Amino acid sequence: MTSSLTAQYGHKIKTAQELREILGPLPRARKAILCHGVFDIVHPGHVRHLLFAKSKADILIASLTADRHIDKGKYRPHVPQDLRALNLAAFEMVDYVVIDENDKPLTNLGIIRPDYFAKGYEYNASGQMHPKTREELEVVEGYGGQIIFTPGDIVYSSSNLINLAPPQLWLEKLLTLMDRAGIGFDDLRRTLDRMAGKRVHVVGDTIVDSYTHCAMIGGQTKTPTMSVLFENQSHYIGGAGIVAKHMKAAGAEVVFSTVLGEDPLKAFVLDGLAEAGVEVRAVIDPTRPTVNKNAIVAGGYRLLKIDTLDNRSISDSILDDLARSVRERPTDAVVFSDFRHGLFNRRTIPTLVDAIPDGVLKVADSQVASRWGNITEFKGFDLITPNEREARFALADQDSGVRPLASLLYDTAQCKLLILKLGARGVLACRTADHEALDSFFVVDSFADTVVDPVGAGDALLAYSTLAMLAGGNAVVATILGSMAAACECEFDGNIPVTPQHLMAKIDRVEREARFEENPA
Repeated sequence: MTSSLTAQYGHKIKTAQELREILGPLPRARKAILCHGVFDIVHPGHVRHLLFAKSKADILIASLTADRHIDKGKYRPHVPQDLRALNLAAFEMVDYVVIDENDKPLTNLGIIRPDYFAKGYEYNASGQMHPKTREELEVVEGYGGQIIFTPGDIVYSSSNLINLAPPQLWLEKLLTLMDRAGIGFDDLRRTLDRMAGKRVHVVGDTIVDSYTHCAMIGGQTKTPTMSVLFENQSHYIGGAGIVAKHMKAAGAEVVFSTVLGEDPLKAFVLDGLAEAGVEVRAVIDPTRPTVNKNAIVAGGYRLLKIDTLDNRSISDSILDDLARSVRERPTDAVVFSDFRHGLFNRRTIPTLVDAIPDGVLKVADSQVASRWGNITEFKGFDLITPNEREARFALADQDSGVRPLASLLYDTAQCKLLILKLGARGVLACRTADHEALDSFFVVDSFADTVVDPVGAGDALLAYSTLAMLAGGNAVVATILGSMAAACECEFDGNIPVTPQHLMAKIDRVEREARFEENPA
């Protein structure tokens, strides 16, 4: 288990100042050599580099670049810094490991002052020294050290290996994160148990998700028209409504404020929520329909989606009703679930935010699957959960890596916890405004075993991460439980509420894999 790796090798991981004190001043009887790199995927080239360096000195220090300074791709590094440090520390030839908080090794070289600084052969292969290497040379020679270039008889690339076949390290990443946060699987279970009875007020757009299942008949010969045979149709409460149902399924006391049309789907929504035990405070607007998104499915493929909706902004009187409901209803948390179908916009958001009582946990999600939402309009919230596309839209940023993107969004939204959803890649969480801190970010990979229907996964994450925070869980616990809930939802066909039993089963399975009781998926 990774926790045993930490116990066995964690003592090798030091700060630059600690290493300076351990090594002592120059000149030294025992020589030290430092190797620096990303070490995202440790390959045979790295091993040969480290072995050669160790042969030149008594003490080998492996220095690795912190996550936030890696710009080799939008989603790099593949392996987070804590796990990369443990990987290096586990090598017998490595005496110490340091995570470099700077974008270049210059500062740490000046602090640690190794006798030798080892560089790969490729940095001097052409006979012309790279400008960055020249900077390093000036620092090293400035205190009396020396640069050594290791042989380059075999050259590998972590980037090429990752692009060829990214290794599945989700369990190792998770265990390293949990170990660093000081939590175990029982902490996840206890947090799940404490969700019962928490008071939550969900405010947002109700969507009825319909699936019209058909069989293909064929196409017309004269026009490009597909012909399908109707088989059956099913409806699910979605949008902010399923967020409320997830929370109720978890044992919370849930009030749901929304806007519905005067139509048959209104009764479907009200009956379904009442059956689930959700207290609904619906404002009926006869001028608009209840939002319906109808997917036409044939042979397991979605051929077409037909939306019935009216995205006009709600009236002032409806806004006043909703704000009054938010202001007057006692609650532990207010969750704004925004799908941009008229309830939330630049005109209404300030009024609704101002109505939130003091001391209440504030949570927001703004989805832009088919509309233009902007999560940064919900400033100063305790938790926001956008996906990557929504974050890029809000910041007008198509190009940055996900960590710089998350940093900018965190600062712009002025939130306390950002869970950035990355689809099949899992999530990236940002929890401090000090983005230079080594623990500002952490990654949780997806827990989904088999993806049946990803629609609604973000709603499950929103619900359970919110309740985890209310139940006393820290940012890591909230992110893990939210991610597990999202995985459970992905494994259902249709918007089905995730229950604590589903999450308990997921926790049990992951823990068994961590104990090597079954093979990881």
